[in-house]
Amino acid sequence: MSERFRQDANAPIRRLSTKQYQGLREVYGPIIVIEGISNVSYDEAVEIILPDGELRRGHVLAVGNERTLVEVWAGTSGIELPATRIHFVGQALHVPVAREMLGRVFNGLGEPIDGLAAPIAETMANVHGVPINPTQRAYPRSLIVTGVSVIDGMNTLIRGQKLPLFSGSGLPHNQLAAQIARQAHISDADEEFAVIFVAMGIRHDDAEFFRHSFEASGTLSNTAMFLNLASDAPMERIIAPRTALTLAEFLAFEHNMHVLVIMTDMTNYGEALRELSSRRGEVPSRKGYPGYLYSDLASLYERTGILKDKGGSITQVPILTMPSDDISHPIPDLTGYITEGQIVLSRDLFRSNIYPCVNVLPSLSRLMKDGIGEGYTRADHPNLANQLYAAYARVQEVRSLSAVIGQEELSEVDRRFLAFGEAFEHRFISQGSDEARTIEATLDLGWQIVSLLPREELTRVTEEQINKYYMPQQEAEQAGGQRE
Repeated sequence: MSERFRQDANAPIRRLSTKQYQGLREVYGPIIVIEGISNVSYDEAVEIILPDGELRRGHVLAVGNERTLVEVWAGTSGIELPATRIHFVGQALHVPVAREMLGRVFNGLGEPIDGLAAPIAETMANVHGVPINPTQRAYPRSLIVTGVSVIDGMNTLIRGQKLPLFSGSGLPHNQLAAQIARQAHISDADEEFAVIFVAMGIRHDDAEFFRHSFEASGTLSNTAMFLNLASDAPMERIIAPRTALTLAEFLAFEHNMHVLVIMTDMTNYGEALRELSSRRGEVPSRKGYPGYLYSDLASLYERTGILKDKGGSITQVPILTMPSDDISHPIPDLTGYITEGQIVLSRDLFRSNIYPCVNVLPSLSRLMKDGIGEGYTRADHPNLANQLYAAYARVQEVRSLSAVIGQEELSEVDRRFLAFGEAFEHRFISQGSDEARTIEATLDLGWQIVSLLPREELTRVTEEQINKYYMPQQEAEQAGGQRE
């Protein structure tokens, strides 16, 4: 609520017990103000009990000599100042976690919203997690196969990596996120894999799309969904990813599972954080976001990785929509500093009816080199990926030249590069939303398309690899025609 309410001076705050009080001083936005209390601490969990018995939860934002500020995650509408009771729990918020939470749908606070009874908790875990000692981290090596060629072949997702997806309004990031969640798997058949999907501020139809997609594919049984809808309280978006990551840590480090966490949309998370900061009267930073946006995002992204003495791992794919497709916006800008690369969607490819519309040139997986090649995928994978990237970069130069002098004036080699560019976009990048390609199929397709170039232009692969995989141009064109 935007207006500010003040308690009548004749209705003072009353202490009901050591940790329970009745009556508030002020309510503004998602924040309630309590005066005359003591023995509470920063980030302590709070239970707000309305006169009708409704229970809402929050946490302590700030503690002073005179006032204590409490953020209410479910919002403050309907709160009556004199009659509302406040109970301070005495510790940070702890949520129940259990392996049985896989296959279920929850709200941002971890409460089931699928109509079934709450799972029996194996333990109560701190929603903020436990900081990981850097010396106990293991270096990410093995890959997660997504079945999407442009990711597996050129921006490989490695277990324990943070690889964000940068998108824009109207681009098919939800469709790609659902496809990754459905198709993602690891090559080790004897190790367990799970997906944690958390959505923040999404529309009802998008939520139904995700639920139906997982149910229809049969992957919901191995997926836990945490949904905060656009109609839900914005402040719940701040706690939702922390609740989901708490379950991910429990599955990875207590049950030795490999967990893929997909979070969408981090821009909505940032908007909720900006609203809270504004309500608190904090001095804004870039575009009105709080100055601690970097450290706040890092507190989520850094809950990723592999521990030396544990068998599981946590991998993150945060998805964010860039306002006005601006990659220098604070959220994608800071996200890029924290994570190990990015996958960028292209509006031009989207207009060309190419799905997934991944823009290869600005996309990058910084850990890719350590999880591909002999012993992981195939020996030719690193060199082939470099060759595809270099050739596609040359395509952009040739297209610019062609726009000036015309395609007829181009050399034969340049025209071969144009043919390569068309095939690369429409056969390698583009694939069906339900099509899952193996690593071998992706690499074979890459060689088929590279073979459209003259042999002497392949400078990033070895002569031995060319002799083994390169096709004559006519054969490559015929194979492409058969694929079409």
